[in-house]
Amino acid sequence: MAASGRPVTLTDAQFDAIQARKGPALKLIESYLTGKFGAADPLVLAAFQALPREYYHYYYPDHRLFSAEAWEQPAKAYPIGYGSALSDYLGQAYMTQVCAPKPGEISLEIGTGSGFQSSLLSRIVDHAYSIEIIEPLGTAVKKIFAPLGYTNVTTKVGDGYYGWPEVQGGFDIIIVTCAAQYAPPDLFAQLKPGGRMIIPIGQPFKRGQVLYVYRKDAGGKIHSRRDIGVFFIPMTGADQKIPQSQAKTTPS
Repeated sequence: MAASGRPVTLTDAQFDAIQARKGPALKLIESYLTGKFGAADPLVLAAFQALPREYYHYYYPDHRLFSAEAWEQPAKAYPIGYGSALSDYLGQAYMTQVCAPKPGEISLEIGTGSGFQSSLLSRIVDHAYSIEIIEPLGTAVKKIFAPLGYTNVTTKVGDGYYGWPEVQGGFDIIIVTCAAQYAPPDLFAQLKPGGRMIIPIGQPFKRGQVLYVYRKDAGGKIHSRRDIGVFFIPMTGADQKIPQSQAKTTPS
């Protein structure tokens, strides 16, 4: 925490209590994924085991640590400031297993937020890229990966609607952690053949958002399916500026 420029207020007793809750929370994740998919992906479980979740419990505008609540049950989301949030760990586990990350792959996250999701992916894939549109949050979170030794995470401040075209070869996984009005066409262009993209689609701050799962086949055709109902903070930037009449329809 100190190396990332954030004040440390966690006591030894609080840290011990967090570690005592971690084991039961990991068992809950395994049970949850087994119920949803028939089996929990061991790569996803190992990634959760590796991450110190308490490190990501931080409210940036007030420079306030709330690590003592990490690995809480029931799982819930926490605000981290600037309109962003640390998503609940069951939702993060679900989205990670849906996109099926594998060693050797390259991932892109739209909406860095707390940095937890990209950290999670980085324990599985070769390199995890992430874009955050909120400048003070993106600048602060950029500093948290190196102290953990996560040298295969690269972030930038920018509009995730356009993806990261400078990354040569594109991405095997694109995970959007904010609700868009429709799937941005630039993201499909940057998806590799065989790649997967997951994105919540729906109106800002309204129920009825749906997680869509896309796959690009070897010929470049995009296949889609509706998954579960979700509720995410909205994608901003270009997604909110392009009229719906000009938006492309969801591919199938």
